[in-house]
Amino acid sequence: MATATEAPAPVQETRSDRIVMICNYTALGLFTLAVLYPLVYVVSASLSDPKNVVSGKVWLWPVGFSIESFKAVFDYDSIVSGFGNSVVYAAGGALLATVLTLFAAYPLSRKGLPGKGFIMALFVFTMMFNGGLIPTYLVVDRIGLLNTRWAIILPAALAVWNMIITRTYFQSTIPEELVEAAKVDGCTDFGFFWRIVLPLSKPIIAVNLLFYAVAQWNSWFNALIYLTNEHLFPLQLVLRQILIQNNFDPSQVRDTAELIRMKELQEQLKFSLIVIATIPPLLIYPFVQKHFVKGAMVGSLKG
Repeated sequence: MATATEAPAPVQETRSDRIVMICNYTALGLFTLAVLYPLVYVVSASLSDPKNVVSGKVWLWPVGFSIESFKAVFDYDSIVSGFGNSVVYAAGGALLATVLTLFAAYPLSRKGLPGKGFIMALFVFTMMFNGGLIPTYLVVDRIGLLNTRWAIILPAALAVWNMIITRTYFQSTIPEELVEAAKVDGCTDFGFFWRIVLPLSKPIIAVNLLFYAVAQWNSWFNALIYLTNEHLFPLQLVLRQILIQNNFDPSQVRDTAELIRMKELQEQLKFSLIVIATIPPLLIYPFVQKHFVKGAMVGSLKG
């Protein structure tokens, strides 16, 4: 009678394997600390007493818990308006850019599009060559976008790399046989795109929305060169003025009693602003996380 197959003996770990494993875990641990410590320090400094922050007593955990800096942040008019502007730019820019990306990627994913190779070459060309800052500024100026919200949204309305990932997702997910079957049933190209393609493309739509929204939220350079009206400044540009230029005017605080403490709060306000600017992307990510990995991985496959 045949005996049952014995399980293979476990591979013995050698001394060199243990050394390599220890080195790997040590390197990963140091890298994790290097990433986490600045985040922990910023949060701790924003929740500490301003005197302890200025004197350098805060190095890991909050010292003398205080939320005074967060209260002072929202008394500063430019920060409140900048936060609202950033929400508008991130939401509006992400929606517009995602729509344009889908409209550009889907036709380029189908085999029957005439001149598809030439059109794709034009898109790729823009990734490698551009007119530069001055020609771009002149274009924005000539079409009347300076000092408008569209100056922030339109120039960043389509990322070619995102379009390529989206096109690859369509090629990998929407087979040509499905298109032909829909045409046999009398479905138009737009009807197929609206009724079949979009419901099957939730992962890549979530990826595009997240990429574009985070890019718009973190953007400040376009606002720096296209906007002079402070009421249109995004939060990141206001944050830049405070962090780099140290341009924080206490006279804009409505509560005069706060002026006495403003000098002490000035250093701590920087940390509070960083925390406030980081919260919206962290809140959005959990809602798209379940689609994010699938969409990014499928879309990044070679088409």
